[in-house]
Amino acid sequence: MSLTNKFKNRLLNLFLKFLKNEKIQQSVHDSIKLSKQDLGTLHNEDNPYDHSTNCVSNSQITSERDDIVFITSRFRSGSTLLWNIFRNIDGCTSYYEPFNERRWFDKTSRGEHVDSTHIGVDDYSSEYDGMEHLDQYYQEDWIREGLFMDSNTWAPDMKSYICELINKAEGRPVLQFNRIDFRLPWLKQHFPNAKFIHLHRHPRDQWYSFLTDKKLMTKDNIETTYIDGFYLNSWCDDLAKHFPFLDQRTTTHPYQRFYYLWKLSYLYGKKESNQSISLKQLMQDPNKILQDLFTELNIDYKHLKQAASVIENQGVDKWKKFADNNWFEKLEQECESELTMFLNSLNAS
Repeated sequence: MSLTNKFKNRLLNLFLKFLKNEKIQQSVHDSIKLSKQDLGTLHNEDNPYDHSTNCVSNSQITSERDDIVFITSRFRSGSTLLWNIFRNIDGCTSYYEPFNERRWFDKTSRGEHVDSTHIGVDDYSSEYDGMEHLDQYYQEDWIREGLFMDSNTWAPDMKSYICELINKAEGRPVLQFNRIDFRLPWLKQHFPNAKFIHLHRHPRDQWYSFLTDKKLMTKDNIETTYIDGFYLNSWCDDLAKHFPFLDQRTTTHPYQRFYYLWKLSYLYGKKESNQSISLKQLMQDPNKILQDLFTELNIDYKHLKQAASVIENQGVDKWKKFADNNWFEKLEQECESELTMFLNSLNAS
């Protein structure tokens, strides 16, 4: 055993010994007990001493708007394309990935780099110009922590940040996210009249797009060579508290962790959204998909031609360059079996 492993084991043993201390256990028990206390049923009512004539806050007015569009999708699933479609529709302000760590509202940090795979995109941030004040709300932890949010989650800064984007939009605000699949219950609670559009991509093609070095990472060595370029590991670390099979110690194969995360995102996105769109269908039959989308959002068909003009069919089934069907199917079936058992037990409880 290496010195590093010996040191890690020693630290782990010390930590376990620390947790066995009676005072520590009592403190943890008390904290859990406090957090689970029943606060009772209490409803807010008007303040009898409030003489304000405006009893509805600006935040509430913003939240209740019925023209807001939220796009939810995973990384490398075509979300930039859908964002760019709305960017080319008159009367819409389309915001690119508001939680991105490049902080689009900050000209000193956002940079000018554009991903070469984002065809037809020259910049991501012009819609954020003049919004430096968003710094008072933005938290970079949003990109990798607290990824699961139920409807009762307390997140006032996140709500204020989103409300500011909505208020500053010219016309209809469209917000494209890659980090809200597991936060949709919270968003729907706070923006009850908004429309939610879910975009998904074939998991194998999405996986192939995840691989930042396709020569280094092959099907035969992926377990030892995988380099995380799109937050797979950090997302699994955070969400393993809710879905234990995402833990790297439990599921060692990176494709299986990816597949679990893809499937959960798909299930939540489809369940919580007004419309769920396949990237493959969008590329192969753009007019049909956009007509359905425009109908859902009450957008005039006169914008159809301009919106469709930014779509380029980039091909499908690229995953076959990585591995054959049997390789993927074996790993996916194992995941599906485990996921079914987990969700069945969850639903039964």
